[in-house]
Amino acid sequence: MPGLDSGLFSGSITYICEHGEAGAMGIVINQPLDLTLTEIFEHLDIDTDKGFMDQAVLAGGPVQIDHGFVLHPPGVKRWDSSLRVTEAIHLTTSQDILKAIAAGEGPDAYAVALGYAGWSAGQLEEEIANNSWLTLPADKHIIFATPIEQRVAAAAAVLGVDMNLMSTQVGHA
Repeated sequence: MPGLDSGLFSGSITYICEHGEAGAMGIVINQPLDLTLTEIFEHLDIDTDKGFMDQAVLAGGPVQIDHGFVLHPPGVKRWDSSLRVTEAIHLTTSQDILKAIAAGEGPDAYAVALGYAGWSAGQLEEEIANNSWLTLPADKHIIFATPIEQRVAAAAAVLGVDMNLMSTQVGHA
C-alpha cells in the first residue's frame, strides 16, 4: 500500500512462501537489483554460453541478502533443496538449479532473488490489519511472465484496483 513509502517494501510485491505460527517468509518479486544473472554465474564460477546479460536478479528481501532463492514451477527434474510452496510454485535454494539454468537445462520459468523477507509471529497479520498490504492469491503468470515493472499493476488489477489512484490521505466527504 502507499503507506509503505520507503525502503525495499515501497511499491513491492512479496510472494509469501511460508506462513505459520512462527511467522512468515516471502520473496519480493518486483525489486530488481543492479545485478544480472550473468554476474551471479560469474561470481559462482558457473560456466554458461547462454545470454543472461539483461536478466535482472531480484532483491528478494532484507534478510540473508547473500543467499540465493529461485522461484519456479515444478518440473520433471528434482533439485537438491526445494520447497513445494504450492502445486504451481516451488522455491529452491541450492546451486544445482543455477547450474541447470546456465546450461539451458533448468525450469522453463524462474525468478532469481538474493535475500528474503521475514516476519516474526503475528507481525505480518498486524501489518495486514493496519492496511499496510493488499493480499491476493498468487498468480504464477505475474511471477514468471509479467515484466518486472508491470507486476504491481498486474497484481492490483486482479483485485480491481488502480494503484495510481491509491493515497495515504483519508478524509470525510
